[in-house]
Amino acid sequence: MPTARDILFVALGLFGAAYSWIWFTGKGRAPILELVIGFVTNFFDTLGIGSFAPTAAIFKFRKIVPDEQIPGTLNVGHTPPTILQAFLFIAMVKVDMLTLVLMISAAVIGAWFGAGIVAGLSRRKVQIGMGVALLAAAVLFLMKNLSLLPAGGTAMILQNWKLAAGVVGSLVLGALMTLGIGLYAPCMILVSLLGMDPTAAFPIMMGSCAFLMPVASARFIRKDCYAPRASLGLALGGLPAVLIAVLIVKSLPLTAVRWLVVVAVTYAAITMLRSARESDSRN
Repeated sequence: MPTARDILFVALGLFGAAYSWIWFTGKGRAPILELVIGFVTNFFDTLGIGSFAPTAAIFKFRKIVPDEQIPGTLNVGHTPPTILQAFLFIAMVKVDMLTLVLMISAAVIGAWFGAGIVAGLSRRKVQIGMGVALLAAAVLFLMKNLSLLPAGGTAMILQNWKLAAGVVGSLVLGALMTLGIGLYAPCMILVSLLGMDPTAAFPIMMGSCAFLMPVASARFIRKDCYAPRASLGLALGGLPAVLIAVLIVKSLPLTAVRWLVVVAVTYAAITMLRSARESDSRN
């Protein structure tokens, strides 16, 4: 008799297969640089750094992807590694299934509406939105390094009003995810504030992303609002990185890495907002 966890694994596989069918429709080969970026960002994402903000910062520095295509490229490219992470973390960290399923479902709904809005934004509005999102990510990284984030509790289940709050919070975070803010740090804060064990954030976050990112990506792909080659590079580089991080490395001291990310992401945010101001002055 299949358990609820088994059914969730099957659903993840179906989402991954459907996503691959939508995406792999004759897109170009991935350059080496994007493969390296995908490997590095997904390696540290699996260990708890997050991948969206660092990838967005690199794209902005190197001018690899047009600003207006960065949100779509992040969602499309990081989806396959995230699905793999979801399989691994849901298997390893035993969060209550009702809590997990409801929070994942809420995040998917938020992402569907969020992606529809972001994919239709002008270049300047995307620059402003991403600039603000990156600044928010930098603040979260800074708070993590300074031990200012809530410590959390020991629960692996949410009930009553806490479950309702978790669902609403996941809905909002799913929508923000499509703009490029990432889900790791916000999800960690949410579950900690609700008294859950911080490790519960991993299956909740990875599971949410594994379902919401294909949903969001489908809208970005249909509107051709992403960079196919860069996305493919992130995916192909990220898959082996996830396996190495989970099965071999498992943990690293990441404080120094987070400080580097704070500096890089803050600079990228300022640059993005400056680009938006320059675009406005030309109009």
